[in-house]
Amino acid sequence: MELRHLRYFIAVAEELHFTRAAARLHIGQPPLSQQIQALEQEVGATLFERSRRWVRLTEAGKRFLEDARHILALAEEAANTARRAERGEIGELRIGFTPSTLLMPMFPAVINTYRKQFPQVALTLKEMVTMHQVEAISQQTLDIGFIRPPAAGIPPGITLNTLRHDPLTLVAPANHRLARKPTITVRDLKDEAFVLFVQDSGTGTYPEILRLCRKAGFEPKISMEASDPSVIISLVAAGFGISILPESYKCIRIKGARYRPIADPSAVMQLILASRHGKVPPPVAAFSKIALALASAP
Repeated sequence: MELRHLRYFIAVAEELHFTRAAARLHIGQPPLSQQIQALEQEVGATLFERSRRWVRLTEAGKRFLEDARHILALAEEAANTARRAERGEIGELRIGFTPSTLLMPMFPAVINTYRKQFPQVALTLKEMVTMHQVEAISQQTLDIGFIRPPAAGIPPGITLNTLRHDPLTLVAPANHRLARKPTITVRDLKDEAFVLFVQDSGTGTYPEILRLCRKAGFEPKISMEASDPSVIISLVAAGFGISILPESYKCIRIKGARYRPIADPSAVMQLILASRHGKVPPPVAAFSKIALALASAP
């Protein structure tokens, strides 16, 4: 039984006239009569009573009409759902973000804009360090991620789009000599003890600090390591050393810690949007478009 047979039947049932129904369907009257007869044979019931002057629905036809309308409505709903999914208007989107991303005004702006435009797409947000996001995107357990430059190479099949370059900032104890300088350079940190992220935590900040220090001609002396940025700032406030963090962490106010800008032009970290390479699902494409547009806005 095909959907067109149901449409033919409904047209005849509503017109109760084969000629008018045929005109409505833009087909000939004889083919329509043949299709209705074939439908009755397939169903195994007489759906119409016919005479030369009138056409009436049988009791079986009345029952069949209710279900036929319901089936066509479901078919149209299914087609509409598929079209909306193709346009990215419904579905699910799994988004990863680093801890520093959460503190940036752009991140909630992107999320809110997307939710307003696509309210029926279910969003799942996951806080993850950079390398864990890259692994999750490769394994298809994450659709898209806000990451920092990864410590290791990017595996095949991952597309990166730079959203912005964020300044890095010095975090120093309030009574430290550097805390009184309006700006500092990385070279000023040569003899300082560093409080850094745990080396194998998967964050992109650790390798970036190593790169800056080595470019300035020294290896950082690491006194303490931690996996949480608030802990790092607290350890700095407690006098265990200095640190370098993305500027977005300046909103974390801990007594005894001071933030100072770093003058080096290269003391910046990229914020990157990562997704799978190739043809991406419509929700991912729409989200990427919004994120890139907002990132380039003044």
